[in-house]
Amino acid sequence: MSHRAIQVAILVTLIGLTVWLWSTLAFYPIKLFVVLLHEISHGIAALLTGGEILIIEVNERIGGYCQYRGGNQLIVASAGYLGSLVWGGVILVVASRTNYSRQLSTILSAVLIVVTLLWIRNTFGVLYTTGVAVALFVLGRFLPSVLVRILMQFLGTASCLYVIVDINEDVVRLDQAGSDADTLSRLTGIEAVYWGIIWALVAIVMILYSFYLAGQASDRPEPDLEEEIGELGS
Repeated sequence: MSHRAIQVAILVTLIGLTVWLWSTLAFYPIKLFVVLLHEISHGIAALLTGGEILIIEVNERIGGYCQYRGGNQLIVASAGYLGSLVWGGVILVVASRTNYSRQLSTILSAVLIVVTLLWIRNTFGVLYTTGVAVALFVLGRFLPSVLVRILMQFLGTASCLYVIVDINEDVVRLDQAGSDADTLSRLTGIEAVYWGIIWALVAIVMILYSFYLAGQASDRPEPDLEEEIGELGS
């Protein structure tokens, strides 16, 4: 079987695994991770548009917020869902197309530690984010490379797919008061639900493109892939 076929099979399996685990407790940390990426994306947008981050929070109810000052409010409000989707897509594509999954895991760990030290203040947020950072570092360092790659692919896949559900639950189905879409509605005069639809359509396109890129791995096997698969099966 070609490396590209193996890659596609892995991605299809990971999508199925994500759907299967969706409503289980096992998926709870992933949902929190996507919420964290969402709030970090707001913060990055604030910094890039001349503002500053005051506090980032993620809580046990799978919610969170980013308190910031200054910056472009329109860009910051738009950055949450789409930013977390970009994070997920980049994680998925880098893990699928390169040999840098270990480095990716370490970078994510470092980002979470920095965010925790600088901006997270609530107890649950500190414990969760620190725990995930430590787990990413330890697993990225000590697991076989092929398992680190699959772990990163799963994290990217789950992050991408959860964004659609998050948009639907937060904007389309529920009360939009206080949401990112509500902020954009006040700034632009366009109803919040339409912002949700726009985000959902953009997200679907970005997800499909991310999976397309992830599945376009070279037909030439990576140097360590067949050897590591053989080691795992021995």
